[in-house]
Amino acid sequence: MNFNYQEELVRIWEKGVELYKSGHNSPDSFPMSEELPFLQSIGLNRMDIFDYVEDWICEGTPDLATFLLIHDIRRCFFLEEQNSIPSSNRLDSSSLPGKQESLEGITWLPRIIPKARAKLRGELPPETMFCCGGDRAFFKQNDIHPAEFLRIVQKAAADDDKIISWVQKRIQSKNS
Repeated sequence: MNFNYQEELVRIWEKGVELYKSGHNSPDSFPMSEELPFLQSIGLNRMDIFDYVEDWICEGTPDLATFLLIHDIRRCFFLEEQNSIPSSNRLDSSSLPGKQESLEGITWLPRIIPKARAKLRGELPPETMFCCGGDRAFFKQNDIHPAEFLRIVQKAAADDDKIISWVQKRIQSKNS
């Protein structure tokens, strides 16, 4: 299913919202077994749905459009870069830079870069979310859409300097 995969993803999001509202508010009690084959075919998993649905219901963000944009980039990376082969690696959340660390004076940037790379590769562990509250604060402060940042990280590959430079330019244009 490629032509209208987004329709299925919207249906799954809506189901997730209803499940969460009806009391399935932990990943273990979030019944998505029927949806797993589809999700896996586009490089996603249960936590990709649960995390975004939970934050939407509890915090009102990220919205459905942001969820779709982020996961479209993940889907394309999975299909095109990973040839539909899931990574067997997982990010070690304890290896992430601290929440107050900075690069070139930009707080949170050293933390969000490896999270974005792990999101692209499908390597985030269940306890770590790309576009969590801390990430969203970084995006809002620097006028960056989460999907836009994911695309920049994808283009930059392993070159942190390209990402840093892009973020610096965005901050400069925001402050102009």
